[in-house]
Amino acid sequence: MIKFSNVSLIYPNSTTTVLEDLNLEIAEGEMVLVIGPTGSGKSSLLRLINGLVPHHTGGILAGDVSVDGLSTQLVKPGGLSHLIGIVGQNPLNGFVTDTVEEELAFGMENLNLPNDFMRKRVEEILDLLSLAPLRNRTIATLSGGEQQRVAIGAALVMHPKVLVLDEPTSALDPIAAEEVLSILQRLVHDLSLTVVIAEHKLERVIQFADRIVYINGQGETKIGSTEQIMIDSPIAPPIVELARALGLQEIGTTVREMRRMTQDLRDKKYQSVEPKNSSSKSLRIKIDSLSVSYPGHVAIKNFTTNISSNEIVALMGRNGAGKSSLLKAIAGISQHNKGTVDVSGVDPQSLKGKSRRESIGYISQEPSDLLYGQSVSSECEQADSDNEVKPGTTAALLEQLVPGVSGHTHPRDLSEGQRLGLALSVVLSSNPQVLILDEPTRGLDYQAKRELLSILVSFAKRYDKCVVLATHDVELVAELATRVIFIADGEKVADGTTLDVLLSSPAFAPQVAKVMSPHPWLRVRDVTAAIEIS
Repeated sequence: MIKFSNVSLIYPNSTTTVLEDLNLEIAEGEMVLVIGPTGSGKSSLLRLINGLVPHHTGGILAGDVSVDGLSTQLVKPGGLSHLIGIVGQNPLNGFVTDTVEEELAFGMENLNLPNDFMRKRVEEILDLLSLAPLRNRTIATLSGGEQQRVAIGAALVMHPKVLVLDEPTSALDPIAAEEVLSILQRLVHDLSLTVVIAEHKLERVIQFADRIVYINGQGETKIGSTEQIMIDSPIAPPIVELARALGLQEIGTTVREMRRMTQDLRDKKYQSVEPKNSSSKSLRIKIDSLSVSYPGHVAIKNFTTNISSNEIVALMGRNGAGKSSLLKAIAGISQHNKGTVDVSGVDPQSLKGKSRRESIGYISQEPSDLLYGQSVSSECEQADSDNEVKPGTTAALLEQLVPGVSGHTHPRDLSEGQRLGLALSVVLSSNPQVLILDEPTRGLDYQAKRELLSILVSFAKRYDKCVVLATHDVELVAELATRVIFIADGEKVADGTTLDVLLSSPAFAPQVAKVMSPHPWLRVRDVTAAIEIS
């Protein structure tokens, strides 16, 4: 169905090739996973499939890419729209209409399909992706995860032969992500749909993939089965890291396989590892009876909590539960209907200029909203100047978080993960008292996440600050958070230690917890530590 023949790609002003002499054939009805470090070229490979690269992005392409016998060099992307559906990293950039139902019908309207035919397909997709309750909602009012499902639906409604997805589960909660991936797998098996996915959250998608294409960031690629690639891949989900840490002869790619392999370990009794006592804390955030409403929708209902310094608090819950609305209220960038929010004893809505930057650092789901420079270097230099820090501070943070980003690159030309890293560096260089992050791991690979984790832990513990983040990344929460607040329909339904909250919810439990249950372990290092002291 898809054939790469001696494909090499390099962009202008780049010192390395994105792809070097790639030969790859993807059969009809195959699901292929593309993995690699942040900025390695995964999105470029996906865009080669429908000709967006190089027709729209530029670049020098050698070799040939063909889809169903059509060469992308001879056919423009529009000529392949009936054949290929594509969902980008940022769905909001691809929407054309205002409401969900109109967006689903838009592509078919362009083909002048009959009304009754369009209506039937729209209803099928609304049911397939559980979008029926959102059919009349304005897309701009949807959560990031809901927008992602709409974008996938708009691609599927065209009944393409090939579906190309770039980070399709990055903004989805664990349950929605599993539903979407299960639907795609069913379409692959039942309708021979060919699916190519680029994804950083391997723990979600690896069990569904037939093959993996690993791009190392220097133009080289490695292609093989899941087991072949995962044996020595530097990028691996927690379940594979666990197998390596335990010295298992085989690598399981599903929880069921790993539970079979670790039966003897789980049958043993281990001493409990006592958590370390936290240091003294001072109150940073106080929320009292907060309610936030939008026209026709109540986002937060009578919410009360306190957050202290040295805490890293994760807000979790389904898409549309109200997490982003709560973060905006804490940051002071949205009006609330009733109740109060205090940050270090001050109403955050009253903060302006330098006092705001020093009090609150906030990064939304769209990190590009913070970036307005013409290059990465100018963005970093401006941040150093605004925050009155030593020149090079912001650039050093960026290099630590996402290494290898060229200072001459325009922020719009960065990958989603690199752009997030730049925004994080800009905000962190101001050393705010409270750091608020909305989906901070979208587009970040495991190494970048480890760097982010190190920075945030140091920020909260060493400098007596606090971090509040909304995320669907349960593996990040297990590694990072000291406390979890679970939100459903705008209400607080759970608030406790990370261990207690995650273990009480099978859907939101990390992979290691599922494999090693009933032992109360969330991370690979919890398992190895318990084995060592027993």
